[in-house]
Amino acid sequence: MSPLNIKTGSTSHSAYDLRDPNAPVIETHTLAVVVDNESGVLARVIGLFSGRGYNIESLTVAEVDHASHQSRITVVTTGTPQVIEQIKRQLARMVPVHEVHDLTVEGPAVQRELALFKVAGKGDARIEALRLAEIFRANVVDSTLESFVFEMTGTPEKIDAFADLMRPLGLREIARTGVAALSRGA
Repeated sequence: MSPLNIKTGSTSHSAYDLRDPNAPVIETHTLAVVVDNESGVLARVIGLFSGRGYNIESLTVAEVDHASHQSRITVVTTGTPQVIEQIKRQLARMVPVHEVHDLTVEGPAVQRELALFKVAGKGDARIEALRLAEIFRANVVDSTLESFVFEMTGTPEKIDAFADLMRPLGLREIARTGVAALSRGA
């Protein structure tokens, strides 16, 4: 902090952008990679990220075409625009990779994630957890006298917001699938 107790950076409440204009801009991008569904492909794709020190925020993979044995890997990663471009170029050069799409720059996309929340609580905390679950459209998939397991789908931000509200009410565990994403339109 500065002597005037002004934090560096900007907020939505500040009229001033206090960030260093020369600092690199870190962006979050969602990449969809269509690959051959064969052993070792996921390890090779992930090895590209880990070998170069790139971070993976979210990773999902599943076979999407049984006839041609192709899988779709959805990766959410962060980096400067130059790093993101380098990741896309390096992925496209890999032999088992058929397509690389940057859903962040190709236009509007739909992103969803599935999460399970185990919340333990009694009395008022239990009632409040049920009320919040109804507001967030979370479903109760398991219930005991001392806990609930809620299932919820939504954007990562919605899941984070629900988790933040459940913490003081007795959140014990979270399991998340990672982001699944598709571009909008035809």
